[in-house]
Amino acid sequence: MRIAVIDDRPADRETIAALVSRWAKDRAETAVPIPFPSAEAFLFAYSEDRDFDILLLDIEMSGEDGITLAKRLRQEGCAAEIVFVTSHFELAGEGYEVDALHYLVKPVSQEKLSAVLTKAADRLKAAPPSVLISSEGETVRLTERELLYVEAFLHYLVLHTEEQDYRIKETLGEFAGRLSEDFFRIHRSVLVNLRRIVKITRTDVTLDSGDVLPVARGKYDAVNRAFIERVT
Repeated sequence: MRIAVIDDRPADRETIAALVSRWAKDRAETAVPIPFPSAEAFLFAYSEDRDFDILLLDIEMSGEDGITLAKRLRQEGCAAEIVFVTSHFELAGEGYEVDALHYLVKPVSQEKLSAVLTKAADRLKAAPPSVLISSEGETVRLTERELLYVEAFLHYLVLHTEEQDYRIKETLGEFAGRLSEDFFRIHRSVLVNLRRIVKITRTDVTLDSGDVLPVARGKYDAVNRAFIERVT
């Protein structure tokens, strides 16, 4: 579990990171606190590696503030649990739209931080695999189960579910990297949910929704193998 501690005050950053380490030791959790001195520093690291589970995010920072950073991350599909840390609790209400788990008021105590981290860890373990997307000005969380397949077009993707389709700006490779191994690229422009396949031939796959999707030439063996390994 990777936990980002984003705070522009060195003393607060070090204190919170130490509390995280203490919680991990007490719970026998494999958790690593990773400190960042600013939103900009975090975004630089995040552009290379999005594998963060929990964000402990100071609201009041020089440069980009915590609320703005959280909104940006949600728009980019970040599904990490967000916990805001603030010296002024009245600012906490500004973060309701980013699905924040909790708000902690400085100085943060071990007891309160441990309780919030435990809740976040439990939610991460219990929640079905999902992905957060930004489509048509809305932030939507889709479970992997409801996502049938993804089609790539020139500058955007279309995510198909049984209820509706969602259009997002992201490459197919980037989006595939945010999903589990239940998804397989059967064509250069099509990513399919293996768990929704009911039939595979050398030219196409049929989903339980009735959708029939093309399989690229030479991909049949790989698709069939992936299906057997993940589903049967």
